[in-house]
Parts: sequence; C-alpha cells; structure tokens
Amino acid sequence: MRKNIIVPAILILALMTSIPSHAKQDYYQPAEKSEEELMMDLFFSLMSPTIDKVVWDYYANFLNERPTVYPYQINIINMERLGEYRSFELLITLEVTPVVGPHIEVGKDQLTFYITPSTVKLSNFKHIETYELPPNWKHIKKAKLGDSGLETY
Repeated sequence: MRKNIIVPAILILALMTSIPSHAKQDYYQPAEKSEEELMMDLFFSLMSPTIDKVVWDYYANFLNERPTVYPYQINIINMERLGEYRSFELLITLEVTPVVGPHIEVGKDQLTFYITPSTVKLSNFKHIETYELPPNWKHIKKAKLGDSGLETY
C-alpha cells in the first residue's frame, strides 16, 4: 500500500523538477560584468542627481525627510531614439523606488526624461504606488488640512 503512494509521488516530483520554466523578467538586465552593464551603471550614476531632485520635488509635499534613489533601484522601462539612426535625441522612461533611512521604501514612481546633448528635461512624472511606513518612521509624514480637520497622509 505504501509503495503505491511513494512511487507515484517520487515520479511526480522528478517530472516537475525537469519541466523547463521560462519566467519573463520584468526589466532588462545585462550580463554581469559586461561592457553593457558598465555603461548602464554609468548612465544611472550620471542621471542620479536629476532623478533625486525630481523625486524630492514630489515627496517634499508629503515627507519631512528627503528620499534617496540608489542607482540599483532604477529600472529602464523604455528607451527610444526620437530621430534617425545615431541622433542624440532620446526619450527614456525609468521606474524608481525612493527610500528613506535604512532603505525603507516610500513608493514607486515612473519618470520620463527627454534627453539631448545639452538637455535633460523631465517630460512626465507618474506616482505609481505609496508604501506604508513602519510605525517608527511615521513621524516623517507631513500633515495636511483636509475637509474634516487635520489629516495625515
């Protein structure tokens, strides 16, 4: 009786582990230690001050502490060349996750930049999601005057 249960269970487990799975990755990740990864890191590093300013301009309305976006918390959603081949007019959409303190995520945002050799201009900002702060970090939330008195975000 026991063999009747154990043998099929082992066969099912063996078959399940041998079935190939191709999960789609949400964001493009270049090969580790490749030239492409190096260029991506360079791009994120150069864009970081601009991204931080845009993010702070938004979150300054809601938080008393300035959030930071680390380069490894930036994902490229879309990048397109607006002109012909080798033109330097680009539109890039990034998804960022700003954090405060010991890497506490405060939200998720989508930023679209228009980039030329002389300009980096924000063309669209979309706040996607707000994350709940832990109890010991709620003090950084700003209060606003709502219809029914003092409310917090």
